[in-house]
Parts: sequence; C-alpha cells; structure tokens
Amino acid sequence: MPICLISGAKSVVVAAEVVTLAWTHSVEKTEWRETYAATPAGLQIVEARIKGSGAGMEPGEGARLVDGWWVWRPALPALASVPLARSGAVADWRVCSHHACTAAGDLVPGAAPDAGMVLAPCAGGRP
Repeated sequence: MPICLISGAKSVVVAAEVVTLAWTHSVEKTEWRETYAATPAGLQIVEARIKGSGAGMEPGEGARLVDGWWVWRPALPALASVPLARSGAVADWRVCSHHACTAAGDLVPGAAPDAGMVLAPCAGGRP
C-alpha cells in the first residue's frame, strides 16, 4: 500500500510501503527519525531513533544504543495519518525513502510553505 504526502487538495506518493520522517529539533539540535509502514489499519510506527537526548527528547522504553543512535520500537497503535505541523520546534520535515531524504515542502508542488501536511496511506492506492 503506497504512502502519500498531502497538502490541502494536493498529494503525492512518497513511498511504496515504508517511509522515514526525519527532523532536527530546533532547541536541542538533536536529530530524530521515525519509520512508518503502511498497513490496512493505517501507518504503523516500526522504529524510532534519536541521536542523543535532551529535554523532552528522551529515548523510549527498551531503547538500545546502535552506532550513536538510541533505537526502539514504540508500542503505539496504527495511525490513520501523521500530521506534519510546522512550528518553531521543527524547521522542516524530511521524508526519506530508499536512503534518500527530501524536504517535505519540496515533494508537493505548489504547496504553500506554511501549509500543514499529512502523511497517510494513499486513498485507494493513489494520491
């Protein structure tokens, strides 16, 4: 099931089945990544990683240190969508697939720079 990035009425397929969101927290300057898989129930988080820790950015339960990253699997239910809100805490979301990352704002042509975006399974398999 493909995964889409949606901004208003515009959407684009960003991954076939698995996608990683990456960002750097503006206060702690710590990189964080979350990997999601498309399932019939929605987007299931399969892994979270954080490069260090800080206020409000502690590694999750069961985390292990792997090559400088705290890595764990959050015990959360599948989500219908993952909102990518712009705030002072996140400069820009990066969407990674097949080891290449692109700024979320560059993936949806014509999307307003301050528009909210949503990551979700594509409706009917298409954007």
